[in-house]
Amino acid sequence: MNITKDNTVAEVVTYNIKTADVFKKHGIDFCCGGGISIEKACKKHNVSFEEMEQELLNINNPTSNAYNYDSWKLDFLVDHIINIHHAYVEENTPIVLQYAAKVAKVHGHHYTEVVEINRLFNMVAQELAAHLKKEELILFPFIKKLVNADKEGVKVNQPHFGTVNNPIAMMEDEHESAGDILKEIKQLSNNYTPPEGACNTFKALYAKLDEFEQDLHQHIHLENNILFPKAILLEKKINNKNISFLRNSVKN
Repeated sequence: MNITKDNTVAEVVTYNIKTADVFKKHGIDFCCGGGISIEKACKKHNVSFEEMEQELLNINNPTSNAYNYDSWKLDFLVDHIINIHHAYVEENTPIVLQYAAKVAKVHGHHYTEVVEINRLFNMVAQELAAHLKKEELILFPFIKKLVNADKEGVKVNQPHFGTVNNPIAMMEDEHESAGDILKEIKQLSNNYTPPEGACNTFKALYAKLDEFEQDLHQHIHLENNILFPKAILLEKKINNKNISFLRNSVKN
């Protein structure tokens, strides 16, 4: 779709429901008040049309999934997870919460499942907020210390949590909990399929939940299947080096 100043907000959102997030970010009503042109909406909310047009066009630019994550250094992978996936959760959770609350309030009397979806997403949002902080403040800095110790050939002081296995086990349990909640949401939403005649906010909610789950799957894959196992092996490698060094020192 070629976006022009004369297109209405509703037309653009109807063509691509993902664009609802752009309008929502700028406080533009794409649902009940979506009948005005993009030009008028931009003027009303003090946004340049050029900026809006670029954001709407960028909504379909896919991020590359062709990276060979397994070849990355662990500290680089940690930064990628924080900058891409943690940032995604932090930026998009408030949007989903707003959509879920509005849909539950307006449509919950008829579609009772959206009330439960609202409750469940609030639950997973709280869990993920705490989860990300634990990774960023405790686990990830220690993994970076391991990388640096291996590079510099120095010893790593034992952390208060004993071994990297302990916080990793906790993070994996929390991953499973978040995944289970999103599975339940997926079932309740009939695989994120809005009912016939659903309003744009309803459609935007289900589209965003689908996107959120896909990002979380990639996020968890990078941690559970690549970062965590390699961090465990790296800690063992460093500890074994330290043991060998001590034994040689005793012999000498």
